[in-house]
Amino acid sequence: MKIYAFIDSQNLNLAIRGAGWRLDFRKFYVYLSEKYKIDKAFLFIGYYQGNEGLYKNLQQMGYILIFKPTLQDRDGCIIKGNCDAELVLHCMIEYKNFDKAIVVSGDGDFYCLVEYLEKNNKLLKIGIPNKYKYSSLFMPFAKYFFFINYFRYFLEYKKERH
Repeated sequence: MKIYAFIDSQNLNLAIRGAGWRLDFRKFYVYLSEKYKIDKAFLFIGYYQGNEGLYKNLQQMGYILIFKPTLQDRDGCIIKGNCDAELVLHCMIEYKNFDKAIVVSGDGDFYCLVEYLEKNNKLLKIGIPNKYKYSSLFMPFAKYFFFINYFRYFLEYKKERH
């Protein structure tokens, strides 16, 4: 069985940080690989020039990065690169290549995707980053939930001491 993960990196990152900790993306990839036997993990992320080192590291960890250009306001501040449409599009592009999908996001904008995957027996899990902050639109799919914040002990980024 082929299992693909579709990860909304902004929702994941902001929800985990909102819970007071930082996710170690390497540990998260290992978790998805060992627990759910994923074949591919698509990470949807805003592209910001200067972050090439981060992107290279994420690719070396095993993620397939799908970029959305980011914009800057008049003051040069970054405006988020919302990747919702890219995630849905790539899930549909890959639809015939996987048997089951894991969607990682608490964003209710993915309701229609999750509903479609479930109706077609292709939904394996929904990874909710923060149990205390996610869209109530997902409640009909609660049996598919796993809460990433429950695994803080295993998934938290910790600086290595030398």
